[in-house]
Amino acid sequence: MFFFGITQTCLQTLLDTKFVHFIDAPSLALIMPIVQRAFQDRSTDTRKMAAQIIGNMYSLTDQKDLSPYLPSVIPGLKASLLDPVPEVRTVSAKALGAMVKGMGESCFDDLLPWLMETLASEQSSVDRSGAAQGLAEVMAGLGVEKLDKLMPDVVQTASKVDIASHVRDGYIMMFIYLPLTFGDKFTPYVGPIIPCILKVLVPHNGVAVFCHLAFSLNMTFSSVQLLGDLLFHISGVTGKMTTETASEDDNFGTAASNKAIISALGAERRNRVLSGLYMGRSDTQLVVRQASLHVWKIVVSNTPRTLREILPTLFTLLLGFLASTCPDKRTIAARTLGDLVRKLGEKILPEIIPILEEGLRSDKSDERQGVCIGLSEIMKSTSKDAVLVFSESLVPTVRKALCDPLEEVREAAAKTFEQLHATIGHQALDDILPTLLKQLDDEDTAEFALDGLKQVMAVKSRSVLPYLVPKLTAPPVNTRVLAFLSAVAGDALTRHLGVILPALLSSLKGKLGAEDEAQELCSCQTVILSVEDEVGQRIIIEDLLEATRGADPGLRQAAATILNAYFARTRLDYSAHTRTLLSGLIRLLNDSNPEVLSQSWDTINSITKKLDASSQLALIDDLHRDIRSAAADVKGQHLPGFCLPKKGVTCILPVLREGVLTGSPEQKEEAAKALGGVIKLTSPEALRPSVVNITGPLIRILGDRFAWTVKTALLETLTLLLAKVGIALKPFLPQLQTTFLKALQDSSRAVRLRAAEALGQLVSIHTKVDPLFTEQLSAIRNAEDSGVRETMLQALRFVIQGAGSKVDPAIRKSITTTLLGMLGHDEDATRMASAGCVGELCAFLSEEELKSVLLHHVLADVSGVDWMVRHGRSLALAIAVKSAPEKLCEKDYYDTVTETILASATADRIPIATSGIRGMGFLLRHQFRTEGGSSVSQRIITQFVKCLQNQSSDIRLVSERVLWWVFKDPSPSMEASLIKPLLKSLLDNTKDKNTSVRAQSEHTIVNLLRLRQGEDTMQTITAILDSASNDLLSECHRRSLKKIASLPDSNEEIDDTILT
Repeated sequence: MFFFGITQTCLQTLLDTKFVHFIDAPSLALIMPIVQRAFQDRSTDTRKMAAQIIGNMYSLTDQKDLSPYLPSVIPGLKASLLDPVPEVRTVSAKALGAMVKGMGESCFDDLLPWLMETLASEQSSVDRSGAAQGLAEVMAGLGVEKLDKLMPDVVQTASKVDIASHVRDGYIMMFIYLPLTFGDKFTPYVGPIIPCILKVLVPHNGVAVFCHLAFSLNMTFSSVQLLGDLLFHISGVTGKMTTETASEDDNFGTAASNKAIISALGAERRNRVLSGLYMGRSDTQLVVRQASLHVWKIVVSNTPRTLREILPTLFTLLLGFLASTCPDKRTIAARTLGDLVRKLGEKILPEIIPILEEGLRSDKSDERQGVCIGLSEIMKSTSKDAVLVFSESLVPTVRKALCDPLEEVREAAAKTFEQLHATIGHQALDDILPTLLKQLDDEDTAEFALDGLKQVMAVKSRSVLPYLVPKLTAPPVNTRVLAFLSAVAGDALTRHLGVILPALLSSLKGKLGAEDEAQELCSCQTVILSVEDEVGQRIIIEDLLEATRGADPGLRQAAATILNAYFARTRLDYSAHTRTLLSGLIRLLNDSNPEVLSQSWDTINSITKKLDASSQLALIDDLHRDIRSAAADVKGQHLPGFCLPKKGVTCILPVLREGVLTGSPEQKEEAAKALGGVIKLTSPEALRPSVVNITGPLIRILGDRFAWTVKTALLETLTLLLAKVGIALKPFLPQLQTTFLKALQDSSRAVRLRAAEALGQLVSIHTKVDPLFTEQLSAIRNAEDSGVRETMLQALRFVIQGAGSKVDPAIRKSITTTLLGMLGHDEDATRMASAGCVGELCAFLSEEELKSVLLHHVLADVSGVDWMVRHGRSLALAIAVKSAPEKLCEKDYYDTVTETILASATADRIPIATSGIRGMGFLLRHQFRTEGGSSVSQRIITQFVKCLQNQSSDIRLVSERVLWWVFKDPSPSMEASLIKPLLKSLLDNTKDKNTSVRAQSEHTIVNLLRLRQGEDTMQTITAILDSASNDLLSECHRRSLKKIASLPDSNEEIDDTILT
């Protein structure tokens, strides 16, 4: 392997060697591998030395000895010919030329085709330059005959107007190198190539030279170099001097050189050449500007004087450039115009402005566009005073250009307006914008004027928007124009949202229900979607939510509609506002306007479906709060927004479902509670489509090990769902039953109680209940833990309530026997729960079964019976009256039932007495409902009065609570004579020492006198009350009764056999 240092040393040794005879084949075999290796080296010097050696080799060796090495050497030589370093390219080109000259063209069959192909290469200007230089050297090596043969084709190709710029660039580069290789022999071709050079430098017959499409930079640069060499030669000066001075207008030319140029080229051609050269000073590429300036300084003696001499020709070229379809050409012309104004002073404006005005009336759209660019450059180079002087001409010109039919002209005019505004300030707005606004009303010009305004907004929104907004938002609001302009307003739009949003709402409100509502909404949507900054987004959300709280239903609908349109399309991150949005939108689900409900629902859906899991979990607490708030507003009714057909609760269900499935235990609990709140607020019809999505996660999580709080929340939600949509959950019946029975064995009493309640709801959709009853009865008998047993009994009670009529008589008899045996249980909770079951079961017993239960147990003689048995029986009787009053109040049992209840109410044991008092309450309620208030038993009323006056505060309190419950029912009012003794006793209790007794007595009086329905009953009673009682009632009414009556009543249960 050859290393870098060794290779370079070997090459240098070869170059320093003086050969006195031919190199034979063996010696060549030693040298050529070194040369081949050198072409692959990274060092520029190494590659250059290799090319020099190859170039000299043809004269030191026999052709037949060198030929075998050409296939391996030529690729390296070609690569060096395209090297970025000019010196390597030069040496490689000379080497190729020398080899062709020494060995003949026949040895290099593919060299000329490759050079011609690379000359027109699109890859790199460096490749084209190397190919041009190599081709020039090869042609020189082949002689003048080859030049004569190829030059006509080269000149013809370079003169074409329809060839690619990179092809022309390569051919023009040959004009740089051919004179160097042929010297005087190239003189006959100087004349033919000058027109080619001029066509490249100066536009002639529509040739777009200055248009920088891809590689035109080097093409123009080469042309300037060639032209410079030509002018230097004609004027007799050298172009190698430095022209770097403080001012670009310093000149080194002389009058003599100017005369020489005019003499050689003629005045007209000289003007065209210098005009093109001057325009080159404003080229879009730095190297072209530098080269043009360098040539200009050397050949021109006085810039202002020369410009005045060539001005007519220069303007002809400028207008051609301004009319060009090439943006770069128009830019060059515009810069040249500005430069002219700076060089020749503002006094040239009277000559320029009329020409540009005339250009704006041209039929050529490109020319009109170029005029606008030119005006911008002129204003940049002109003082404010001068622009003001010509404003009468400039303003109409800009105004007309802004309404031009061509978009490109309007765009250029907007930049001209920007420059005009920068120069003369607010006057530009006053002179131009009102006219544009008026033209919006003209069908012929409205489209162009609107786009003109848009183009102006795009370049000067901060200045133009404050001027336009008041006019566009004044009634009637022009939302179409606002939408069109907002797309380019940028951040400036945010500053005016306080004015724009109310205008949009007002306008949309007026179009609601009309044919053009959709178009109006589209315009409003476009405006708000154009706001992309955080401040603007916050203003939109807050203002629209505020509008939804207003009393005007039209504005509420408009605000909800715009919110929906915004969140359906916006791509901005609004996560910081999600909580506020959902809170406001859920509140709108209680709106009286169906359209507001639909729009709000859709907006919630748009927001929630874009949330990721973590964002959904973060919202659960707030969502639960909002649902509770909505429930408070509807006061027990359904929430209209959750009951929309084909929509239901699916807008928020994904969030709650995610909380149940993947949230922390606390989040699971909150999500389950929130789901329960949603179920309460939703109609069965609206819930049914979501049953599967709700039930599945609840069952799944309930089967896992979580805290009792989570389980109770899940069970409560399932219970609510069963109560609401019952039969729709039948596919889940096996899983639900298994889940609930398992929960009945849970260590947490709260979980067991919830499971019992859920099982009671589930049994209503059960078709085969016998196995369930059998399983429960077996679990009750085998339960060792009293806490589990009592909750099992409660579950049995709820199941009896729901399916007592479906159970097989044999199983029912077994259940009855077991329950009756537990009425005297020594544990209070078990005794009370079993009594509740017996009472409920009475509603489903046959006549014979009921008679047996009543006569042998519930109504049997209690003489000598243990008090716990008496207690159990009294409880069972009270619940039986509650659940099966029709059966127990039949003539066969009524008197016995009444006597037994009254006896219990006067018992010395407080638990028995309280159960008797509850039995009186249940009996009194039944009499109210079936016979009215006139047939109430006097004995029961008298006993209630005695109980209210009992020494035991527990007896007094239970009596008050039972009476509160009885008179809570809006049944017919009782006779005043029966109310009077109860009221007097209750009034006395308002002064009771016991706080609970005192407070409960006031609530009971409110229901007794039906104060929530008015004061008619109270007025009737006061007429028969003594003065002391009236005074006490008045004082109590003023102190507390009036306030209590204004509040909703409690739903508290008085049945103490239901475990809590």
